[in-house]
Amino acid sequence: MIFPVVDLTNPIPYSDEIHDVLSSLNCIGTTVFFIDNIDDLSVLVEVRDRYHITDYWIFPQRGDTLDVPKLIKLLDDGATKVVLSSDFILKKLRIDDIPAERLVASLTLNAASPELTDALSEKVSAYLIIPSTNHSNSSIFSMFDSILDQVSVLIKHVQKHPLPSGGQKDIGMMLPPSIKLELELIKQLSDLNGRFLVSVDALTLKEPDKTTKINIADAFTCSLKSDRADGLFTTVVVDEQGIALGLVYSSRESVREAIRTKKGVYQSRKRGLWYKGATSGAVQKLKSINIDCDEDALRFVVEQLGSGFCHLNTNTCFGHYNGLKALEKTLQSRKLSAPPGSYTQKLFQQPDLLKSKIMEEAGELCSATSKENIAWEAADLIYFTLTKCIANEVTLADIEEQLNKRALKITRRPGNAKLQRDVTKPDSNDNDKSDLLNDDKSTDSDNKQADEEDRQDVVAEGTIKMQKYDLSEITPEKRSSLLQRPIIKSDEILERVRPIVDDVRKRGDVALLDLTAKYDGVRLQSPVITSPFPPELMSIDDATKSAIDQAFDNILKFHEAQYDRSTLVVGTMPGITCYRFSRPIKSVGLYVPGGTAVLPSTALMLGIPAMVAGCKEIVMACPPRKDGSVASEVLYVAHKIGATKVLLAGGAQAVAAMAYGTESVPKVDKICGPGNQYVTAAKMLAQNDSSAMISIDMPAGPSELLVIADDTSVPAYVASDLLSQAEHGEDSQVVLVAVSLASNLLEEIEKEIHKQASCLPRVDIVRQSIPKSFILNVTNMSDALKFSNDYAPEHLILHLEDPDSWINEVDNAGSIFLGSYSPESCGDYASGTNHTLPTYGYARMYSGVNTQTFLKHMTAQKLTMDGLDKIGDTVMRLAEIEGLEAHRNAVAIRVKDIRNTK
Repeated sequence: MIFPVVDLTNPIPYSDEIHDVLSSLNCIGTTVFFIDNIDDLSVLVEVRDRYHITDYWIFPQRGDTLDVPKLIKLLDDGATKVVLSSDFILKKLRIDDIPAERLVASLTLNAASPELTDALSEKVSAYLIIPSTNHSNSSIFSMFDSILDQVSVLIKHVQKHPLPSGGQKDIGMMLPPSIKLELELIKQLSDLNGRFLVSVDALTLKEPDKTTKINIADAFTCSLKSDRADGLFTTVVVDEQGIALGLVYSSRESVREAIRTKKGVYQSRKRGLWYKGATSGAVQKLKSINIDCDEDALRFVVEQLGSGFCHLNTNTCFGHYNGLKALEKTLQSRKLSAPPGSYTQKLFQQPDLLKSKIMEEAGELCSATSKENIAWEAADLIYFTLTKCIANEVTLADIEEQLNKRALKITRRPGNAKLQRDVTKPDSNDNDKSDLLNDDKSTDSDNKQADEEDRQDVVAEGTIKMQKYDLSEITPEKRSSLLQRPIIKSDEILERVRPIVDDVRKRGDVALLDLTAKYDGVRLQSPVITSPFPPELMSIDDATKSAIDQAFDNILKFHEAQYDRSTLVVGTMPGITCYRFSRPIKSVGLYVPGGTAVLPSTALMLGIPAMVAGCKEIVMACPPRKDGSVASEVLYVAHKIGATKVLLAGGAQAVAAMAYGTESVPKVDKICGPGNQYVTAAKMLAQNDSSAMISIDMPAGPSELLVIADDTSVPAYVASDLLSQAEHGEDSQVVLVAVSLASNLLEEIEKEIHKQASCLPRVDIVRQSIPKSFILNVTNMSDALKFSNDYAPEHLILHLEDPDSWINEVDNAGSIFLGSYSPESCGDYASGTNHTLPTYGYARMYSGVNTQTFLKHMTAQKLTMDGLDKIGDTVMRLAEIEGLEAHRNAVAIRVKDIRNTK
């Protein structure tokens, strides 16, 4: 084993190799930072945070700037230990200044003696032996064996006195630069229970036979011993909380690969290297590797993704999690798919309710007296507290990281308490939050900030209001953050989607019917309705029929105009003609969401371009209603666009059925249509599976809208447009870019948002989406359009005096709406353009659904004898350059005949 050294007294010679080594340091234990000036730690912090180095010692190279307060600050800021000279420790530190487990004494080789280590014994937890200055390099090299003998005596003496808290004191050793450190020398010192300090410049992740440097994994494992005939090392795999996931085996090769890839890689006794989860998706992110005290076993600390560690799809090979870890997994699952209207869903969706419950349970815990009641109330408080954490993407590992950081602090908090109202008394009204803020003013600035944040929460709950920013007042980093959408934890979603997809692949219709019963609450006799569809199932009122028919005609007209049925013919040179023409994709699947709304508009937007393109088989999927039927409006559209089947299923199971086919659902070649994160994950999963042979229209995310408004805009219109997208879902985001708007005009827009939202049937959804949305004030159209193009919205509305003059400046948007009388709703339903558009910033590189979505283009070419003769030498030379002799010969054999006839 080694102590990797990062020397910050000089600039780091960054390279890909150095970057890879730095990225691996946290996997193998303690790193030592050499620093020159302890008053400026900016470079150390940058390297530490960039490479996630959490276990590190600091070795100041100048002693003239040291004092106790500065040393304490180094340790408070996260250093595991500080290396100080033995003179400084003995002469300038009292025994109670700094805990012994946080100090390392540096000793010169000549001064290192049992007597000196005894004098330091109660003040330090490790020793670092540095080269003596009175030896020439040559004498040190020639005396290396005797130096190891001297160090061996010292190590044995030091380790007779274990640490009071348990364990042995570490011994580190440096060598002069002139002595080339080799793996065998590292092993010799490791066998003595010591470690060399090795600069990251001398380390690599490359294979040993491809470099003169030392492979960091080999340096880490060189002291390992195995009592097995196959030479493997028993390996315990644990998660970030230290919970055992299973028992495996490692080899030096597998450890090398694990550190290189930062993944869980082990040694299968039958199949060689085992990349955990490479086929199942249950991959592991490697956090660290530990060697046990006897140096014959390993512990891998990993973040387990997918369905779990065990091949039986349990969290561990010893069964499922329990306790806090089980609660965390349950809450993470509930956040993604809590039953509509359930208490858990309300807790995730209503921050005020969750806050009230946390404070209520805290009061009840404080009032509890018996052991049983205290445990009961503590469990309740932990449940609601962890719900708060999961709602905000905070995990148990994040909490433990904070606890570990606090454990490293030497300076303790003063223990001040913030006075609150009496939480043991129940509120007269759980929805009235004003009394939660009835606290005494504290002199603690952190408490004042918390008070202000609480008051802002109350305002947001009372008034439906967007956040506000001014471009001239925010940092570039804040601007970048405003461009970001919420992070989707795709690994967690795939963990839920993959088993559903696999089930449908294996069990076909039976799985479809079972999953529909489970997720939609209805047991169907058949998962499909086949055309011609029964007229009674398409019965709709005249007004609805007229609206659908008019929308159909407009959308059809616009999408017909997009279809160029002609063949492109280009003569590239005499005797060579190239052609390009389109053909419809034979079979397509259209996903029409059900969920919280009936969406015949989506059926129109997907079905009409597929019909225009001439797709021979159109399968439309839509979740069934509770009575097992499909919405009459959707089935009527399916009839109009010539759908061959309607699949009564939603979610990942519908995507899987269309992607792979079942007994009654034909396999399609392409799947199009919006959906929630599970639908999107299933589409991406199928597209990435080569056995599915499927393509999709685009990735999708929550609905979004950006409005650019100037002082000619109508506040009520602007507010109505923002709300039209905000009501789609709690994760929808709307943005108003206000161009030099007067304060009274902006206030009027804000008042209209609250006024109109309060009257909406879906006001509860808007109460969640609007506070996550924002207004950005800018001074000119250039800044407005630059922000919009960087954001790349799904929908862009230009509430401007002359919107047409700006359209050429728009580079990224799914669909654009020009002027006050072009509400986005018209594009959603009936104007003619398509409403299935790229979200989440994908408008930078994707188009919305259109007629071309359902077409594929082919090319053809025809060469005459003269044409081949003219181009033959060019083709043969290029094939020759690429070393493809058969390509060259296919031309040469013909050209030879042509030229022989001339």
